[in-house]
Amino acid sequence: MAKNITSATTIDAATLNSATTLSESINLPSGSGSNGQADHKNLQVDGEAAESFIAEKRIGERIKHLRLKKSMGLVELGRHTGLSASFLSQLETGRVVPTLRNLARIAMVFSKDLSYFFDPEPQTLFRLHRRVERVRLPQTGADDPAYFFESLGYLVPDRQLDPYFAEFLPEKEGRSPRAHQHGGCEFLYLLSGTLDVRHGETVHHVEAGDAIYFDANTTHSYVCTSKTPCTAVIVTLQHPLLMTLGSGARSAPSGNGKTKGIPAAILPQQVAAKKMSSRMHMQ
Repeated sequence: MAKNITSATTIDAATLNSATTLSESINLPSGSGSNGQADHKNLQVDGEAAESFIAEKRIGERIKHLRLKKSMGLVELGRHTGLSASFLSQLETGRVVPTLRNLARIAMVFSKDLSYFFDPEPQTLFRLHRRVERVRLPQTGADDPAYFFESLGYLVPDRQLDPYFAEFLPEKEGRSPRAHQHGGCEFLYLLSGTLDVRHGETVHHVEAGDAIYFDANTTHSYVCTSKTPCTAVIVTLQHPLLMTLGSGARSAPSGNGKTKGIPAAILPQQVAAKKMSSRMHMQ
């Protein structure tokens, strides 16, 4: 199947998997709403290849996503681009093939480059940490550890935070809690048992279902006060997000989830987990 195209502007044939050349404007059957004005020359293009390319890049969906993200209606977008609401609707639903000129108009409205519609879509972050794959590590630097912990985020490079599962052993004669401190903040949610958390000079009694959030720069320690081990989920954030509400000023955290030179995700499991233990500074 072939279609006539008009214009002097083209996309390289390689972009269409060597099918042929796609120009700025494609003449579709009447009612398609082609808006291009250009010098006429008769060229041939594999229409099926062009339509397949447009569908693969999900250009219509990308246009709709940008529009809805700005809470903008078709009529409003039409006013900004000079295109009719009906034509824009057909673009979004894939019933017409967009022109480069039209895409450029739309891209400018949303402060995007034209390449936005052709670049591969970014992959969202998702990592699953299986329970059986976690590595159990003892309290750092203790001959008789008072607790054990497991990293819940060792597969995520450039983490914004570090989550852990911790098990605190019942208090034992002759074993003293070891206070420690580290940069950032810490969050603890107690799953079972009872726990005394010393923060500075104050001791706080925590029971199952309680949650605490504190400045980890202050010395802190933990003592399990129940007869059976208590368990908790702990999250540390070494470089907290700084946000000034109303002014828009933000300070993004640095990549504290990366081991020097090598992301934890590509380290052997046990080595990665040991690297992560140094961030928790649980001593």
